[in-house]
Amino acid sequence: MAIAFDAEDRERITACLLETAERLFAAHGVKKTSLEELVAPAGIAKSSFYAFFDSKEALYLEVMVRRAPLIGASLARAADRRPDTEALVEVMRALTDLLSNDPFYRRLLSHPDELRAVSRRVGEAEVARVNPYVVAPLVDFLRSGQRQGLIVDDLAPEILISVLRTVGLVVAHREDYGATYGEVLEATIRTLAVGLTRPTAPHSPGGRHETTDRGGRHLPYDR
Repeated sequence: MAIAFDAEDRERITACLLETAERLFAAHGVKKTSLEELVAPAGIAKSSFYAFFDSKEALYLEVMVRRAPLIGASLARAADRRPDTEALVEVMRALTDLLSNDPFYRRLLSHPDELRAVSRRVGEAEVARVNPYVVAPLVDFLRSGQRQGLIVDDLAPEILISVLRTVGLVVAHREDYGATYGEVLEATIRTLAVGLTRPTAPHSPGGRHETTDRGGRHLPYDR
């Protein structure tokens, strides 16, 4: 006989499942985490799990959605400045800090097959629920830079975000760099930032600045 859970029980058990999943998925991934491990701290049977989530992958997605506002806020703080080379540097540093210090997202980087498995199970549209928190602030930042002539405009913002994320590859392979890891990471960040921005001229009088277009002509824009 199915067990009926009241509202208080559902809230408590859901929170416990999310907390347990975040810890276990970060350590072992979706496939290697069993239902027994997920439900034990909540004190429910395996069969009762499906009263809360349709699958382990659906639970994985909810962990991502729950964490997305925190991640998005960190990236938004880094991007809350004039969209120039130094701002791109700070955005990529925020990304690498996240990947270095957050076990859940670090595993997501090193095991991209897990996110693909989640997408297949729950659908791309469901996975896209994290975009308003994580992707949208970066897209707005990059589009602003393109409008002001500070960031290259021959690539869509979504492609530029993928370029910025390549710094994660350095983080994922940090052991390969040994003692030079910090220097390699900083050099990679700086090289990408310079390559994706346009050189700016010194500030002009009146609070206006200048940059150049591809023909070398100076283009003023407001600060």
